[in-house]
This record gives sequence, structure tokens and C-alpha cells, in this order.
Amino acid sequence: MQTRVSSATKEVIIAPEQPTVLIGERINPTGKKKLTEALTAGNLDAIRREALAQVQSGADILDVNVGILGVDEVSLLPQVVQVVIDTVDIPLCLDSANPEALEAALKVYQGKPLINSVTGQEHSLANVLPLVKKYEAAVIGLVQDDEGIPQNSEQRLSIAHKIVERATALGIPAENIIIDCVALTVAADATAGWVVLETIRRVKSELGVNMTLGTSNISFGLPDRHLVSNVFLAMAIAAGVTCPIVDVAKARSAVLATDLILRRDEYARRYIEAYRQRQR
Repeated sequence: MQTRVSSATKEVIIAPEQPTVLIGERINPTGKKKLTEALTAGNLDAIRREALAQVQSGADILDVNVGILGVDEVSLLPQVVQVVIDTVDIPLCLDSANPEALEAALKVYQGKPLINSVTGQEHSLANVLPLVKKYEAAVIGLVQDDEGIPQNSEQRLSIAHKIVERATALGIPAENIIIDCVALTVAADATAGWVVLETIRRVKSELGVNMTLGTSNISFGLPDRHLVSNVFLAMAIAAGVTCPIVDVAKARSAVLATDLILRRDEYARRYIEAYRQRQR
């Protein structure tokens, strides 16, 4: 199952047999005071710097989110997408819960983007999937429905099936659907990590689609978050995640080591090259 996304000049292939694809999470104002202030003021230099830094750290795709209270996302998201396109050449993941903002960004995008996201909620399926079809994009499907995020793997799996079935019925190929099994913090629920890993294994077995995950959520509220997040990230990749959403600078070494152990790095070439670059 290969999911292909692209910029105007570069294609990225997401597949279980390929090295793990890293989606950079840092162009997102949530919890980032300086970025929020810059976006609110219309100062997009911070976006350029963040895009470059993530690519230099090894990001394969960049998530772009400008969701701030009081900001006109329909106007701002395509502006920011254009700035990122003008700054780096890798594909983008257009991240918004607002279908109008998504379409505005899709109109300026060059290539085949990833859309973040559609859920199992009826209004989301009805508004986002037609955009995926119209613009021939790939899409992340969150295992969340009108009742929220289920606490067990059975219900999450059911939502994943629903998203894939509704998308394919609309003519969207299964390879253009990437499922996010949704990580929640283990500080609030000791079973949160196990439920996600079990869902990932079942989605891989029953649907065979590519999967993403925002792995840093697992460690929220805990000390030494970096350690918890990276251990969980390795476990999620082993279970079936192919393109996690991460802080690339903090996670790439762990991902390269995981790929090495999972036989995705012949003769440890990628791992050793990354080590040499860090020593320069």
C-alpha cells in the first residue's frame, strides 16, 4: 500500500516497506506563544525559519496549521502555505478543521498534498471527502466520531473502517487514506498507549492502509517527556505507523534506529550518515 504525496518538485512515498516518513509538527501555534503572536501580527518570517529548520532536521513532509482564535483562517492558511512553498521544496500536510480554509489552501498548493484531516463525524465526512476527491489529495482519517474518541480499540477500528468505506465509495483510492489512531496521554489513562497500539495493529491487519500518529500526546503532563514519546514512537512504528507527526529534531534519531532494527536500513547506511552529520 503506497501513498504518494508531492510538492511541485519532490515526491514522497509512504509505505510499510519504505523508511519511516517524518511529518514535521512545528508549524502549529498550539502551545507556542511566539508563533501565535507572529501569526496574529501577520509576521510570517517565523514560519520561514521554522520550515527551514524542520527540513534541515530531516522532515519529509511539513504539517501546516494556523488555527488561532480570532484569526481568519480562510485567508491566513493559504498565505502561510504559499510562504512555506516558496521556502522549502518538500510536500505539505494542510491542517485545518475548517473545510473553507482547506479549499483555499488547496487552490494555491502545487502538487499532491496531504489533508489533515477527516473524522468519522458525519459533517466532516460530508465536507472534507469531496475536497479530497476534487483535488486528488491524500487525507488523514482520525478515529473520532460524533460520540468523541472511543476508549477501546474495537470502536476506533470501526471508525477507521467507516472512513475508508465512505472514501472509497466516493472514488477515493484506499492508498490515499492514512489513518490516525489518536494517541492520548497515559498520565490521565494508563491504558491509553496500549489501546492505540492495539488499534494500529488491527488497522494494519484488516485495512492495510498507511498510518500516522501524533506521538508526543502520549507524554503530556509527564516528566522527561522526550523519553516517553520516543519509546512510544518506536513501538508505534513497529506496530504499523508509517508516517508519524513529530518534532523531527527530537525524534529523528529514534526513528532511524527503529528503522534499522526493522530491516529498513540496509547496512545501517541512513543511521550512520545521520550520525556523521550530527558530529560535524
